[in-house]
Amino acid sequence: MSTAVDIDPRHFRDVLGHLPTGVTVITAHAADGPAGMAANSVTSVSLDPPMVLFCPGKSSTTWPKLREAGAFCINVMAGHHEEVTRRFAAREADRFAGVDWTHRETGPALTDAVAWIECRLRDEHDAGDHTIVVADVVAIEATTVGEVEPLVFFNGRYGSFRPALEA
Repeated sequence: MSTAVDIDPRHFRDVLGHLPTGVTVITAHAADGPAGMAANSVTSVSLDPPMVLFCPGKSSTTWPKLREAGAFCINVMAGHHEEVTRRFAAREADRFAGVDWTHRETGPALTDAVAWIECRLRDEHDAGDHTIVVADVVAIEATTVGEVEPLVFFNGRYGSFRPALEA
């Protein structure tokens, strides 16, 4: 069943830009060393069993490396990580240069991220110019160091989230 609609792609992107998203860097131990990419399409899918999904573009040159590894670590980025996140979104960049990380079984864990979600690839589904990647969560951890602000993407810009004051 076709649902052909005439929506300008730029307008579509602008309108959906009003939906705030968390910012992540997805990393893996690729055959040629650590690999990683920025992604803001991460969401939970299931609590039982625990699963998440994200949607890399089909033009991504990094996703095939992560796919081949079969496992990856989703690093939830902190409010001060805008520059690092931009590097992981850029093509032809040395993404890990100057970035502190520790080894985890599924992929590099960026040292001062807000949280780490370790995953094993479960399924891929075709979705237009992107792929829907569904993964089993095999380990999770969140920072316990003070109050950390996450990095948020909204309306084409990076920012952070501060909880409202309690009454």
